[in-house]
Amino acid sequence: MTSAADGPEDAPRGMLTVRTIAMPGDTNANGDIFGGWVMSRMDQAGGIAGVDRAQGRVVTIAVDAMTFFRPVKVGDVLSVYTEIETIGRTSMKIHVEAWAKRFRTTLHEKVTDATFTFVAIDEEGRPRPVPKLEG
Repeated sequence: MTSAADGPEDAPRGMLTVRTIAMPGDTNANGDIFGGWVMSRMDQAGGIAGVDRAQGRVVTIAVDAMTFFRPVKVGDVLSVYTEIETIGRTSMKIHVEAWAKRFRTTLHEKVTDATFTFVAIDEEGRPRPVPKLEG
């Protein structure tokens, strides 16, 4: 097993938030899935987690230290997991991991992770406080 700093681990961290299949239209010239396609699914998952926690609109303001450990191939099922790391007054740092279940196998490999920062916003697009959890 490799360390977290080196990349893949044995099991995903966080909650399954988005699951989709990689299709031929999402590939680069090498036949691998575009990194931007993976990053978009990760941003989507982070946004879902952020909206749930902030109880309203959020926007992405930063992505920290994204490293691609392995490629995603056509037919792989991409599963994206999220875990809220910290909550400030108006912002949240959300750890996001992408794992690929390899096509026609049971192999499930971590392909990338990153920390996304989201800011809760009001209807006019201005930052607003993230509500405190009850209980």
